Amino acid sequence: MKFLKVIIAVAAIACTASVAQAQVVKKAAVTAAKKAQSQVSTRQQSFYEVPEPSDADLQWMKIVYREIDLTKGKNAALYYPEEPNEDGESLFYIIMRHVANGDISVYEWLDGREMFTDTYKYKISNMLDRFHILYAHAKGSTEKAPKYVIENADIPGSEVLSYYIIEKWEFDTRSNKMRSRVDAICPVLHREDEFGVVQKWPMFWVKLNDIRPYIAQQFVFTDNDNNLLRYNLDDFFKLNMYKGDIYKVKNLRNQTLRMQFPDDKAYKHAQDSIERRLRQFDKGLWVPSREELQAQKEAREKAEREAEGADDEETTAAEEQKSVKKSTTKRGAKSTKKATATVKKEKKQKVAKVKTRTVKSSGGAVRSVRNRKR
Repeated sequence: MKFLKVIIAVAAIACTASVAQAQVVKKAAVTAAKKAQSQVSTRQQSFYEVPEPSDADLQWMKIVYREIDLTKGKNAALYYPEEPNEDGESLFYIIMRHVANGDISVYEWLDGREMFTDTYKYKISNMLDRFHILYAHAKGSTEKAPKYVIENADIPGSEVLSYYIIEKWEFDTRSNKMRSRVDAICPVLHREDEFGVVQKWPMFWVKLNDIRPYIAQQFVFTDNDNNLLRYNLDDFFKLNMYKGDIYKVKNLRNQTLRMQFPDDKAYKHAQDSIERRLRQFDKGLWVPSREELQAQKEAREKAEREAEGADDEETTAAEEQKSVKKSTTKRGAKSTKKATATVKKEKKQKVAKVKTRTVKSSGGAVRSVRNRKR
C-alpha cells in the first residue's frame, strides 16, 4: 500500500513538473516572438521604406492634412482590437510599444509647421508625463538610449479615436504619374476637460517609414464578409484604404480650411473642390491617344443616338397625345352642335306655341268688344 502511494506521488510530481516546463517553454516562445518583432534589421527596414523622390524629379506637389475618424467605416481597422490579444494589437499599441522601447523617434506637434529633424525630436519621458501615461525604466536603459516599460492597462488606446495624417500628392516627371503617399501620422487623444467637454489632444508625429517594418507584421480585418486577413496595416496606408476628411492644405498663412471658410456649406464645397482637383490633376496634362479619341467619339455618338431615340419617343408620344386630344375635341364639337341644334329646335317649338296662344287670346278679345258696342 505504501509502495502504491509512493508511485502515485512520484507520478503527480512528474506531471506537475512537465506542465510547468511546458508553460515556461510557451512563455519563452512568446517572449522570443515579441523580441523578434521588436528587432528589425537594416535590410528589413530598407525593404519596407518608401524612398522619397528628389525635388529635381518633381514637377508639382500638394501637401494635404487629413483627419481619420476611427469610428467610421473601414477606419475601425486602426482601432481594434481595443486591447492586445491573440489576434494582435491596434496601431496605437504598436506605436507606443516601439516608442517606449526606443525603436522609433517621435516629433513635436507644431500645428502645421512640423519639422522632422533632430532639433524637434520629442523626449519620450516628457511626452509620457504630459499625457499622464505611467511608465518605468526598462533594463538596459541609459541616459543616451532610454527605454521604458508601459503596461497595457496604462496605454490610453481607447481614447485615441482619430489620427491626423500628412498626405503628399506628387507628380513625378520620371514616371509621368500622379501619386499620393502618407508621410507622417499623429495619434489624437479625445479627453474630457474640467468642464466635461471632450477636447482633441494631438500627441506627436511619427514618420510612416519608421514604423512600416513593425505595422507590416500586423494583419487587419477590412471586410466583415471575408474573414481572411489579406492586408496588413502597411497596406492600409499604402493602398489608401482609409477614409479621411481634408481639414487643411499647406499654405503661407498656415490657416485651416475652417478658418478660411467658417460657413459649413462653403467649408464642404472647399473640401470637395480640393479632392476633385487632386483626383483629376493628371488627367488634363496629356493629349489623348488615338484609341482614347476613338473611344470618346464612339461614346459621344452612342449618347447622341440614345438622345435622338429618346426625342423620337417623346415626339411620338406627343403626337399620339395630340391625336387623342383632336378626336376628343371633334367628339366634343359634334356633341356641342347636337346640343345646340336641340336647344334651337326646342326654342322654335316654344316660340310657335307662344304665338298660337297669342293669336287665340287676341281673337276672343275682339269678339267681346264688338258685343259691348252692340
